[in-house]
Amino acid sequence: MLRVVKLGGSLYRVPELAQCLDALAAAGGETVLVPGGGPFADVVRTVQTHSGISDAAAHHMAILAMEQYGLMLCDLNPSLVPADSLGNIGHALGQGFTPVWMPAEMCRHAAELPQNWSVTSDSLAAWLAIQLSADNLTLVKYGQPTDTDPLAMAASGWVDQGFPAFANAFDGSLRVLDFHGASTISAWLLEPT
Repeated sequence: MLRVVKLGGSLYRVPELAQCLDALAAAGGETVLVPGGGPFADVVRTVQTHSGISDAAAHHMAILAMEQYGLMLCDLNPSLVPADSLGNIGHALGQGFTPVWMPAEMCRHAAELPQNWSVTSDSLAAWLAIQLSADNLTLVKYGQPTDTDPLAMAASGWVDQGFPAFANAFDGSLRVLDFHGASTISAWLLEPT
């Protein structure tokens, strides 16, 4: 079973981040990790507000912010390896590692991805899950939406506005995991598929 797991950028500051990464690394060969933008994307939003750069430029910068967060995650756990293409993801999985997606190269050439804030790391995780024909897409975030329907989550601001279209095109199962510490990840990974 192949899982795509989007790890919310706000989780960078949790004390149990290393243990969460240990749990995800232990699922090597079955899990692809998609980093959020975290504080790096927050800087992009601030810069756009003050400088007036275009949405397209901000979108590309936010994707690079995901890569910064991803490199941080890889540095914290040697079983997490950066992967910037479907081939590199497949190679890492085949070696029993957990690839951390570096999205810039793939997203730069994907005409179906709007170049604005309607598509952020949640939509990109769903898009990657489609590209990989993954069995499961899980969004790891703080809290739980009142309704996990993609349209309802977008309407409430839980996910970006582009997410429903990508989620509906995804053939696998969708899960939102309310983060309560490293045990949340470990317990979820042990659930029967």
